[in-house]
Amino acid sequence: MNKLLFTGKSFRFMAFVLPLIIWWGYKEVQNQFVQPQAVVVLGGSTRRLEREKFTAEFVRQHPNIPIWITGGSPPRFTQRVFTKAGVDPKRLHLDYEAVDTVTNFTTLVDDLQARGIKSVYLITSDFHMRRACVIGEIILGSRGIYLKPVPVPSEKPPESIEKSIRDGARAILWIATGYTGVDAAKNKR
Repeated sequence: MNKLLFTGKSFRFMAFVLPLIIWWGYKEVQNQFVQPQAVVVLGGSTRRLEREKFTAEFVRQHPNIPIWITGGSPPRFTQRVFTKAGVDPKRLHLDYEAVDTVTNFTTLVDDLQARGIKSVYLITSDFHMRRACVIGEIILGSRGIYLKPVPVPSEKPPESIEKSIRDGARAILWIATGYTGVDAAKNKR
């Protein structure tokens, strides 16, 4: 019986899967003990600004951490949401360089790292969170930055796993080459 467990395909499978399980478990434990130092919001929800409104309420419970909003609504609308919620506008860092979810992270990671940020709350819609976490774990993780997901509730079903795999590969490509693959991704949509 023991012979069958450690031969051929099953051994190769376990040699591949076991490190992934250990790594995932380590990340989960680490996330329980690391206190986020910033909030990263992936903009681009809808005209109703659900992500921005959710974040404005969320950051009232975290009054001393900066907020990065990447992509999304025009600055005046975003700023109005936070001002109305009583959030100091000096805490806001608005980034409009990104054109998609991968570039949401690639345009911010250097700034976060330069400021010594080691952990962030990641806020996006629940249907978008799986893909955002895959990309964020790769790009932010490559710089030693942890993320703690905070999903915004919605009525939409989760995005396809294929999008997560595609954009995860693009994130790895960016780490290796500095190229985001944004042109190739647009052609696949």
